[in-house]
Amino acid sequence: MARPSSYTQEIADTICEKLADGQSLRTICLAEDMPGKSTVFAWLADPARDDFRTKYAHAREAQADVLVDEMTDIADDGSNDWMERRNSDGAVIGWQENGEALRRSALRISARQWIAEKLRPKKYGTKVALTDAEGGPLTIQIVKFSEEAGDADSQTSGK
Repeated sequence: MARPSSYTQEIADTICEKLADGQSLRTICLAEDMPGKSTVFAWLADPARDDFRTKYAHAREAQADVLVDEMTDIADDGSNDWMERRNSDGAVIGWQENGEALRRSALRISARQWIAEKLRPKKYGTKVALTDAEGGPLTIQIVKFSEEAGDADSQTSGK
């Protein structure tokens, strides 16, 4: 069976649903019943497929939320954090951290965090907030000193 290359609403919906469930486009397009990535990119570039572009963008936003949920699941799963330590006879002599599993978990979280920041920068990106204590616009007060007069002039700016 050849890969589909003609646009259908059913295929477009399936792609968007799988993206929104957290699957990568690469993984989706590896399935025999799905078009190749280049075909999907061609559909996204087609001016007649504005509806698909919009749905695809929303699916990518939902994908970021799924990745953030997965980060919590990975961080909370400690099932492989420890492993039995055995002596040369094979007898259990204690427990030790499973460094490989811990590093893999950290990498999985880091990758998901990076992708979520790129997919939804306003929601998950690193932000530097310039606001006052109540969350309002930051007020900056500029004070100029005059050595001759010994006084200070004060000016306040809204931003």
